[in-house]
Amino acid sequence: MSKYHKSVMPNKSRAGALPLVAIVGRPNVGKSTLFNRLTGSRRSIVGDEPGITRDRIYGEYEWAGRRFRLVDTGGMVPDDAELIPTEIYAQAQVALEEADALVLVVDARTELASPDYDLVRMLIRGGKPLFLAVNKVEGVAMEMEAENFRQLGIRKVFPISSEHGLGIGDLLEAISEAIPVPPEAVLSEEENEAEEIKAAEEAEAGDEIDEDSQDAQSLHRTHGEFEQHETSVAIIGRPNVGKSTLLNALTGTSRAIVSPIAGTTRDAVDEVIDFEGQQLRFVDTAGIRRKGKTHLMAEKMSVVMARRHLEAADVALLILDASEGVTGADATIGGYAHESGRSVIIAVNKWDLVTTGRTDGKPPADREVFETQLRRVLKYLNYAPVIFLSALEGTGPEAPKMLRVLHEVVAVAAERRKRVSTGQMNRFLEKIDFQRAPVPMAKRIRIFYMTQAAVAPPTFVLFTDREIKLHFSFERFLENQIREAFGFKGTPIWFKVKARNEKKGE
Repeated sequence: MSKYHKSVMPNKSRAGALPLVAIVGRPNVGKSTLFNRLTGSRRSIVGDEPGITRDRIYGEYEWAGRRFRLVDTGGMVPDDAELIPTEIYAQAQVALEEADALVLVVDARTELASPDYDLVRMLIRGGKPLFLAVNKVEGVAMEMEAENFRQLGIRKVFPISSEHGLGIGDLLEAISEAIPVPPEAVLSEEENEAEEIKAAEEAEAGDEIDEDSQDAQSLHRTHGEFEQHETSVAIIGRPNVGKSTLLNALTGTSRAIVSPIAGTTRDAVDEVIDFEGQQLRFVDTAGIRRKGKTHLMAEKMSVVMARRHLEAADVALLILDASEGVTGADATIGGYAHESGRSVIIAVNKWDLVTTGRTDGKPPADREVFETQLRRVLKYLNYAPVIFLSALEGTGPEAPKMLRVLHEVVAVAAERRKRVSTGQMNRFLEKIDFQRAPVPMAKRIRIFYMTQAAVAPPTFVLFTDREIKLHFSFERFLENQIREAFGFKGTPIWFKVKARNEKKGE
């Protein structure tokens, strides 16, 4: 694996100390391919269609022992009057202002045009180190073609192939030399040695743990119980329900492009905020729609990526459009979140349009009636809290409605990681009258005891007289009893059945 292909997970606590390199250029020149190559990820959607990337996408890469932040920008077309290109251009300008160095990517297979010269003039005026990456150079003949791009007036020209990884090392070396090394970015030899000694001591101490204790811990450990520095929240929903508007409102930024055009967001856009001592990472995903409704490759890929970001999150913030009611597509998307074990909060957006702002002559909507209908359609999400809001009502974490959302996220994330001891669980079992459970006699089982085997989501193992799949009525009855006793607000509860007399190896 080459140096630049080492994947580095974004670390927000250090992000301010890391130099930022912005990748810029016109549409469809290979910026996202270069970004994915350097970060060792597939964060940015790549395809032949121009204008796939729209928002700013951040990542990190490492070169020669130093870490850098990297930002992929949408294709820049100066003076374009259309809404989406104008917004892409505005997002790219934010990246230019933040960056310590700029990499202008051009396509070696295309002819220079006036927009290229306009873009270069704008970048040079910024006074920041500027590097020209002539992309799609594969072979000696193409290297000769790359020399033609010196006409742009950029001194540092590097023929590269983002797809095949050719020539990128020289580009990164030049960037590294142009950006000063911040004192906090490189550890001294003494600090490195101290870190190695500390790690060795911790490893040695870990070897002394009693084997029985170690086995017991392994039964109960899940990713949710390791020290978690941030909570990831995926904002999901149909296209054009206000996901990007809500992201901007929650973070008090213009992080995501907002427009009335459905499907504006394609790549997932994330932003971290500190709230009550916790880091919350909000990820704005592309609108999820049925396969038959997606035609462009970028749309299909964005839906796939949205599902992946959902499955990597702790909490799903499901956005509904109050003006359209609860649709079958909303139920499908909510099902994705439920089945993946994410905690769920339902946010009914655009509530102002169906109350004080109705223009269709109908009477204002009633909150209780709407929630009753919502619960009927999304009956499997009966554990999810519901918030009625308008993302346009207030901006920033201090706005009352946004504050409510943030408090719910923190509460639901805590419930997701809550553990009930086996003693508490068995005392709880003794108090339940299982005769009230609406289950056929043939499907009834006897529970000897039960224990919580995992968190995130809470998972309970039932030791029973026989190993059969729980009847859905019994499972629902037991889940309701557990919620009444212990809470677990906003998170699904999973059950596993294990026969007490089951022999090992069978």
